[in-house]
This record gives sequence, C-alpha cells and structure tokens, in this order.
Amino acid sequence: MTQNATKLPPVDPQNAAIVERFGGKITALDPIGAQVSGIDLSSKDALPPELVDVLEREMAHRGFLVFKNDAPLDAEDFLRASCLWGGRELHSTHGVHPETPGGNPHIFRLSNDARHGIPDVGPQWHNDGSFLPATFSHSGYHIIRPAERGGGTHFSHQGLAFEALSQDRQERWTRLSSVNSASGVVHPLVHEHSVSGQKCIWLHLGMTGAVLEKLPDRDGFRLLQAEELKQLCHDYNDVLNAGLTNGYAVAYEYQENDCVFIDNLAVAHRAAPEAHIPAEKQGLRIMHRSTVKGVRDLAPSFGLPMHVNIDGPNPVGEGVWQGGGVGFRWDEGIPMRN
Repeated sequence: MTQNATKLPPVDPQNAAIVERFGGKITALDPIGAQVSGIDLSSKDALPPELVDVLEREMAHRGFLVFKNDAPLDAEDFLRASCLWGGRELHSTHGVHPETPGGNPHIFRLSNDARHGIPDVGPQWHNDGSFLPATFSHSGYHIIRPAERGGGTHFSHQGLAFEALSQDRQERWTRLSSVNSASGVVHPLVHEHSVSGQKCIWLHLGMTGAVLEKLPDRDGFRLLQAEELKQLCHDYNDVLNAGLTNGYAVAYEYQENDCVFIDNLAVAHRAAPEAHIPAEKQGLRIMHRSTVKGVRDLAPSFGLPMHVNIDGPNPVGEGVWQGGGVGFRWDEGIPMRN
C-alpha cells in the first residue's frame, strides 16, 4: 500500500530563532507537529506579525502546533488566538450546546457526555468545512477537560501521505474530484498546498456523495461506481491510518490547558475512538473547537465547476450520486457522524 514514508525535516533554525527572539520556543514533535511554549495566548497585546508568520509557516509544513499554557485560557482568548491564522476571522457553521460559555456561536463544544457538550463528532478522517468552496483554513482545539483515561485526536499529514502512494495511484488520484454530499461543492482529491508547496491528498470520509474521474486518455469525466468508490474510501482510510506506524500521523493525547491549531489543508484529523467512550467509563472529556475563514477556494482542476447539484439528477452517467446526510456509506460497520 505504501512506500517508505518521507520524514519531516527539523524545525527551520531561522524560524526557531525568531520564536526565541520573542520569548518563545518551538520544538518538533515526533513524527509531525510542533510544540510552542513561552508565548502567552492570553495576552491582550497582539503578537508581532513576524512571529505569527513563522508559526503559520511551520504549521503549514508540520501540520499542527500545540501551545502549552501555564494557566487556563478563557473562551475569548482562545477565539482571539484562532484569528491569528489563515483568513484571520472566525467562520462558524455548527450548533451551540447549552453549556457553551456565554452561548458563543463560535465555540463548538464537544464532549463524551451530552449534558456537557455535543457527542460522537468526527469519527472518520476528514477536514473541516469540506462543504464550503473556500474550506476553513485552520481549526483550533482547546482542551477544557481531558478525560482521565485518554481520548485525544488523530492527525495525519496529507502531504507525506501523498508521497507514500505508489506512482500509479498518485497519477490516478490527481485525476479525481470529490462532491460534497451536503452542498455539492467540488474539491480535488489532490491539491498543492499554497504555503508548503506539497501535494496533499484530501477527502472527507463522512460527507462525500460522489467522485468524478477525469478520463486519462480523452476529454470527459466518469463517475466512480459503488465498488470503486468503496475501494477508494478504504484505500484513503488505509493510507492515513498507515501514518500511525509509518511516521506521518500521530494519536495526540491532550494535557491540561493544551491549545492546538491545525492547518486544515495540510492535515486530516479524526477523534480517537476513546474520545467517544461514555464519561462514566473513560472520564469526562470537554473540548472547544474553532474554525477559521478560508483564504481561497479549494477549486477542482480540469475545468470542473466549483459547485454541482448533488440533489438533482446525475449529469455524468452511471455511478454513485448521493446527496444528503453522510453521503455514500463506504463501510456499513463504522460510525459516520461528522
């Protein structure tokens, strides 16, 4: 399934020196991500643009940053820090749980106890905001209460996952585009990250209604048939899972006061299975999530439109064309709520 995975290089020494000049420290995590300490996200003073720039570039290359905080952040501090990245403003489309601080519409409160937050979210690999043309540029995760017996988030580097594919699969996946089952927005299965320059794979395993393939030898497109789409989703799931043993994915366990920001075009994520175990067995888990406005459309290639009517008639020919809900169920035995 995979070749020998490429490893991420160390944190850029010049970037590390800039972080240190502003009183912080950035350290590479193994195998992806980086940890930042000494930067006070609760400060009302704006972080210097030079510092923000190097942190955002490291996030693009390494996938995510973990900010270690000595004291709890309040909700406004977390949301203000979320706006340091990408589109620099919040873009929120989720429901608001009754226990959300101040009923703030920009906080998605998640928990393994429905009394304290929304349960069962994000069990399959995905990127946030796949129903939008300009998908969220970044997402934030602020752990309010880590479960006593674990329950973190899995992150998989989509650039390194592309490199792990065989050349034949790289070529074919570059000709594929997914259709979001909720909105009909079309995204490429492979895109080039605007900051890192890496080719990255990108597919929502809980909200895909169709996949279009550009014909390799002539003009035109075809839809993947059910067995083909099922196989594609399994292959995509397998290559991201393989990162957990091949060095391009991590099962991150939150510690008290952790604040994690991800580049939503560089890493896929999913809730660890333990995150959904009931609180009486796993311990209560509460997390706040934020989402940041996209910078540009994640537009398909080959002249495909940004949007199709997934709820209307199939315009291409025979194949899977399924709107609504979680879209195409590629595995009947797994939870698919996202």
